[in-house]
Amino acid sequence: MDYRFDALEARVMGCLLEKKVSTPEQYPLSLNSLVTACNQKSNREPVLELSEEEVFVVVEGLKQKRLIHEETGHRVPKYQQRFCNLEFGKLNFPAPELAIIIELLLRGPQTPGELRARCARLHPFAQVTEVEQALKSLIDKGPYVEKLPREVGKRENRYIHLFQDESLIEPMRTAFPKKTDHKPVSFDLEARVSRLESQLAALMQQLGMDPSQLDEQ
Repeated sequence: MDYRFDALEARVMGCLLEKKVSTPEQYPLSLNSLVTACNQKSNREPVLELSEEEVFVVVEGLKQKRLIHEETGHRVPKYQQRFCNLEFGKLNFPAPELAIIIELLLRGPQTPGELRARCARLHPFAQVTEVEQALKSLIDKGPYVEKLPREVGKRENRYIHLFQDESLIEPMRTAFPKKTDHKPVSFDLEARVSRLESQLAALMQQLGMDPSQLDEQ
């Protein structure tokens, strides 16, 4: 089964998983409800304005991957996810891990601190260390998530989910490289000073001045 999502597939799947946990009485979702969920102004990054036609195309693609099931027998068709936590499914996540997966699908890369705050409506974490334990479990058993290089000036690393195309993952791995030590910068500065001294000596010769005066300064 193909578990690699593009950006819109991740949004649709994240919404189905989220609503199944947060509002089970309204699940499965009609197409109209799914569009509303995808375009929410809260708990989404980035905020989108998808049309019903755009969401329908994504749903049909996920149906072809057997990751969405369409329920008939209702006044309108309704959709439920077949991605994880199914009776005979391959992927099964306990509540803490599922909450993290949902938030990463809906908001993209996040730190453990951000995940702790944003997962509260899906699963409460008492401490950031509990988030870190769940992230470690997701790395060990999959890996299903990955730690990104720390952004310059930030205290925490961000994490991404790995249920997405490699073409989407690779740019995030190199977007925020770690700080380098000061040695390369020092070498570069020395080279610049040497070039400036050479240029100044050449200029002094043109002006009839003695470049050796530079050593006497």
